[in-house]
This record gives sequence, structure tokens and C-alpha cells, in this order.
Amino acid sequence: MSEYAESKIELGTPPPPGPTLPRFAYLVSGSKGDLEKLWRTLHALYHPRNEYVVHLDLEAPPEERLALASRIDNHTVFNKVGNVYMISKANMVTYRGPTMVANTLHACAVLLKRNKDWDWFINLSASDYPLVTQDDLVYTFSALNRNLNFIEHTSNLGWKANERAMPLIVDPGLYMSTKSDIYLATPRRTLPTAFKLFTGSAWTVLSRPFVEFCVWGWDNLPRTLLMYYTNFVSSPEGYFQTVVCNIR
Repeated sequence: MSEYAESKIELGTPPPPGPTLPRFAYLVSGSKGDLEKLWRTLHALYHPRNEYVVHLDLEAPPEERLALASRIDNHTVFNKVGNVYMISKANMVTYRGPTMVANTLHACAVLLKRNKDWDWFINLSASDYPLVTQDDLVYTFSALNRNLNFIEHTSNLGWKANERAMPLIVDPGLYMSTKSDIYLATPRRTLPTAFKLFTGSAWTVLSRPFVEFCVWGWDNLPRTLLMYYTNFVSSPEGYFQTVVCNIR
């Protein structure tokens, strides 16, 4: 009986499977007048493998929030894939106050509840616009350790020690339904000794394990620091930095 040449070829060990492609979870947030910019940014970021939470804060008129909800509900792809979610119960957000941190943690909790099949969380504003495609981002992150966080940070506070860490502030966004700026309270406080302060950019790329650590809080550190940063000037530029650098 004749044999096919292919039957004489010895098959080697199949190559090991490559790493699974990473998935990203986004928060895209905006305020009054940001509807079109948020919609543009969402489309520029969109990829069916990712997860998205969008938020227009309470300063945005109801008409804008309703228009955003309607656009998402009536978008063919968003509707079919089901990976775009709008926070309908809007939060009041003050950029330099703790309400921005609270809003970010709120979005993280929503993303963890909806789908845990993602690797990194990225927070953006409606004014941001990506310089790389999602495919390029996936390729860049595909070989990275999924526990890595990308957080600009330094313990050299410089002028921020006196101007941000030591003043006590109150964020009216915690208890008012209209937006107003933070205001100073007295007396000033000293720098903490129970933990070390770090500062950096408010815009980060956080790993899912770190997000879970901050949201679920099986260690008390994230809760303790959240309470400390309630009275901190520009807490979004220090909260995640200080949490990640004080984990033991």
C-alpha cells in the first residue's frame, strides 16, 4: 500500500500557547458641556474586547446625561457587545477634591461587578484623546506582567508638602448638589508618620489586582488613606501613589 509523504513526517512538540491578549477597562468622565467630547473619546477608545464606564457628573444638565444614555442604548455595536455602561446616578466631582477619587473608585467597583475579565484600568477625561490605537496598546501590553501598575510617583513632595499636604480642605462636592471649589479649614496639620506620602499624576494605569485591593479593602490601608485624603488638596494626585507605595 502506498504511503503519503506526509505520513512519514515526524511531528514535533507543539509550541506552547502564547499569552492571552490583555483587556482594558476604561473610565471616561466629563462634566457640563462635555457630551460631544466624551462621545468622540469613547469611539476613539472603543474595542469590543474592552470594558467601558462613562460618567457625566451632576454639573452636566439632565438633557446631556439623557442624550448620552440614549446614544449608548441606540448604538448598534455597543448594544450588541454590551461592554459600555453609563453611571446613571451621577456623582458630583470636584477635580482638586476627594470626590474625584471617590468617582474613580465607584467606576472601578462597577467594572469589577460587571465583568472581571480585564487586566488594567485606565481613567481618562472627556478631553483626552488616544495617540495609539487599541490594537497597538494590546500589542504593547501583551507581554507584560499583569500585576504591573503604571503610576507616576515620587516621595519628594517639595512645595506640595506645605501647599497640599499640610492644609486642611473641605470638598463641598461631598454634601452639595451644586459644584463649587474646595475651601480651606483650620488648623493646618503636620505630615503623617504612620505612612509616607507620594505624589504624581492623577492619570494612571492600574492592574486589576491592585484595583481589587483598593475597592475590596481586605487590608485597611486603602480605607485609611481614603479618609486621610478627604481633606487633602488635589487628592487625585496622591491617593493611588500613596496606597501602592505603602503596601507591605
